[in-house]
Amino acid sequence: MKLWMTLYAMIWIALIEFLLVMISRGSLVMLYLHIALGIAIIGLAFYNFSGIRKSRVMGRVKRIAQASLNLSVWAGIFGAVLFFDIGMTLTIPVINTSIYGLILFFHIICAFAIITQAAAIAIAFDMWEDKEFVKETEPGIVPPMQQKG
Repeated sequence: MKLWMTLYAMIWIALIEFLLVMISRGSLVMLYLHIALGIAIIGLAFYNFSGIRKSRVMGRVKRIAQASLNLSVWAGIFGAVLFFDIGMTLTIPVINTSIYGLILFFHIICAFAIITQAAAIAIAFDMWEDKEFVKETEPGIVPPMQQKG
């Protein structure tokens, strides 16, 4: 599979993850599907970062890909902690929430960061690969998409 395909696949899988959580209603099947897709996201993040790192794309894109991989690993760690219900009964008085709730918050923040960074990486890499950064357009005009040769 080409790198640009896996970069975009990660965005769609992350979106499916959000939709799964929204409709799961405590279903064990949905929970295990969420876990499987989460593991797939970590795998894709690693594959994408490896491919981006081997390319000559700009350093910023490489750094974002690395951060995306790191975030996916952290989301997985937070998810594992949530799976085992760690911190359910321990409350943090200052913010009046449980440790579990705080971990869930960080899990969700990581998920939002992953989907936004995955989109940024995919678009930037795609534009770099097609050399679109060197093609200027006239203000006010949206040119049609060029066919790939």
